[in-house]
Amino acid sequence: MFKSTDAMIDTLVSQIIKDNSDITCVRDADNAKKAAYSATITQFETQRGGALWYPYIGSGRGNGALVELLDGSVKYDLISGIGVHWGHSHPQILKATLAASLRDTVMHGNLQQDMLTVDLVNLLTKHSGFPHAFLSTSGAMANENALKLAFHHHPGRTRVIAFERCFMGRTIALASITDKAAYRDGLPTAMNVDYIPFYDDSQPDNAVKKLKEYIHRYPGQHAALCLELIQGEGGYYPAPASFFKELIAIAKEADISVLADEVQTFGRTECLFASQTLGIIDDVDILTVGKLLQVCATLFRSTHKPKPGLISQTFTGSSTALAAGISILTQLTTEPYLGTTGKIITLSQTFRDRLDTLGKKYPGSIHGPFGYGSMIAFTPFSGSLDDAKNLCKRLFEHGIIGFIAGANPARIRFLLPMGGIQDADLDPIFQHIESAISSGSLRASTAGAQPSDSLNSPARAGGGDRHCLANNKRGEIS
Repeated sequence: MFKSTDAMIDTLVSQIIKDNSDITCVRDADNAKKAAYSATITQFETQRGGALWYPYIGSGRGNGALVELLDGSVKYDLISGIGVHWGHSHPQILKATLAASLRDTVMHGNLQQDMLTVDLVNLLTKHSGFPHAFLSTSGAMANENALKLAFHHHPGRTRVIAFERCFMGRTIALASITDKAAYRDGLPTAMNVDYIPFYDDSQPDNAVKKLKEYIHRYPGQHAALCLELIQGEGGYYPAPASFFKELIAIAKEADISVLADEVQTFGRTECLFASQTLGIIDDVDILTVGKLLQVCATLFRSTHKPKPGLISQTFTGSSTALAAGISILTQLTTEPYLGTTGKIITLSQTFRDRLDTLGKKYPGSIHGPFGYGSMIAFTPFSGSLDDAKNLCKRLFEHGIIGFIAGANPARIRFLLPMGGIQDADLDPIFQHIESAISSGSLRASTAGAQPSDSLNSPARAGGGDRHCLANNKRGEIS
């Protein structure tokens, strides 16, 4: 880019930051905009063929962890577009994407590449240790390509193994794996999936027993063992490194490819990849990343290198998405985000501690917290889906955006925007969370109720995570 253009971009970014500097706290909608906003929501819901989960349409303005909606209201975005947003109006992202928007084309693809794709692939292979990385435009496409590589490597095999409660995507093939019947309602079965239980510290050997049983029942028929390292939509369940290592060893012995789905966990633990945090990345054959990266990718070993034509697509990604991904990856690896004393772990732990304190102040209202790193969840009240939905909507009204996860119990989850959120945000955030929690109507309907879940154990709570971080020198989830 020309120096004069760089100077203009710097000036424009400075002006954008200045213009957004009035976004400093939660605020209510502008009364003068409410009617038009409601009409826009109604029209959009009709045109898209379904209701929005929240009445959310952004204005295009934000500041750090705060986002402004089209009705003038401002809220703390603690779900980050379900894991996509690094922060609102982040200066480095603005600068990178403005420069990228001036490139000669909007989209890049398989036939005509760009140095942005070269640079991003170089960073991914450098920091992962994988020799190959194929970019794509969605986590679903990254996982589709991963499955292709696994089946291609094992011609004739027709089965995969996945965890109960897993989420892998919503394409026809991935909906066959995602363990949620509603997501494959009316769809044909695309492949045979054998489910094993996720980690449960009360029954730690169940998954191993089930895995061995399936391998014995269908010898030589499984192409991949699909590992969701921290269950996301399933309820933010982590597991110790030993759990995955034992499963991987069994899969390797049976010549089953190991596929780690890190579309959501990438960039959210003390290491860039959760598989690095767990100490298992060297045993993974295929690994997928996405969301926070802005574009998605399938990383794979040379043993799984495909023949020409197996994986390809028109779009690799847009100039702006690729540039943003490079910027975020560079920030994660050059600024103090990673490590046991980095921002991801320290700020997330403070957030967990604050949730724990709030739960003690309002007994029966918050169970947990659960999750790992910047993936944080709690079970509200009785853990019913209605309780979780009602509190989510109440949090939204009070200026906090989270989302639901899991079932039996249902939870409220957060994906903290690490590029935007600061320690100074936590006091106002928890004032608004407390305001929603202390609502008399919510508390009265569920007082004294306790969630029931065999997976709802101390090892998954905030205390369990603190133990992991404090006592493991290798930074493994243990």
